[in-house]
Amino acid sequence: MILPWVLTCVGLTILVLAGDALVRGAVNLSLRVGIPALIVSLTIVAFGTSAPELLIGISAVHEGKPGLALGNVVGSNIANVLLVLGLPALLSKMHTSRYDTRRSYLMMVAATIGFTALAFLGTLTWVTGLLLLAALAAVLWDQFRAARAHVARTRTEELSDLDGADPDMPWWKIALFLAIGLAGLPLGADLLVENASIIARDFGVSDAVIGLTLVAVGTSLPELATTVMAALRQQADVALGNVIGSNIFNLLGILGLTTLFGSIPVEAEFLQFDLWVMIASAFVLAPFVLMKRDLGRRWGAVLTALYATYVVAVLQ
Repeated sequence: MILPWVLTCVGLTILVLAGDALVRGAVNLSLRVGIPALIVSLTIVAFGTSAPELLIGISAVHEGKPGLALGNVVGSNIANVLLVLGLPALLSKMHTSRYDTRRSYLMMVAATIGFTALAFLGTLTWVTGLLLLAALAAVLWDQFRAARAHVARTRTEELSDLDGADPDMPWWKIALFLAIGLAGLPLGADLLVENASIIARDFGVSDAVIGLTLVAVGTSLPELATTVMAALRQQADVALGNVIGSNIFNLLGILGLTTLFGSIPVEAEFLQFDLWVMIASAFVLAPFVLMKRDLGRRWGAVLTALYATYVVAVLQ
């Protein structure tokens, strides 16, 4: 009984460390080859922090636990807004009013609503996946065009402002970070999926609930660590952008790719409760993005309390 819990914690730890290594390797690789900072943040870093969700989703579908794959993404998106922004705001006020993330935020809302509409079809198939990936390609193309418009004012050296970037990092160290990330992520994903499922069976809890809670929080830890550091360094744009970008990639990229490996039936619980909570959590950000309000400690406490309430409701 104890061993599955220990191995689940080991899996989560490996995922966090491997995800961090992959991001560090990718950022410094981009720094060495001269890719603009904005493109790195929107693509390589976004993929690196979302890679655990992708590997868990594919592994869950292969092992016949599609509810875990869907629960992981939906739960992660809820946790990203309520927990990943709520806890750091408790530590330090985030001056979100200084930055304009309206365009990306509206894309996130559109992706959330569009995905929910597709979920009501009953089953997410490879056709759904292709639609989601096409939407992701459109989002990335839009962001790329915006970045290209500012490329004249973008210096490669700006990448050094990203956490973990080192302009002088040797090639062998970059390769080592990438290797650790690519090897550790599938190992951590396998440990987490297998042992989380054992825990679920022992307690009579469904795979979907485990995915919405334990696995979702675990795979959101890289985003949480990044956001905490951003809040402490008064980089609200990094914190808010990290959450918005991750949520878009989770819905369009992670589930889009996962459905290519197997269909995902949408259980009634998702349609009746969890998907609506995901939509509501997306709209919670509206005052901070559209009305440019700061995310202070009081709001941080509200968001964290809302997430705790959600977890209690799921476990009922």
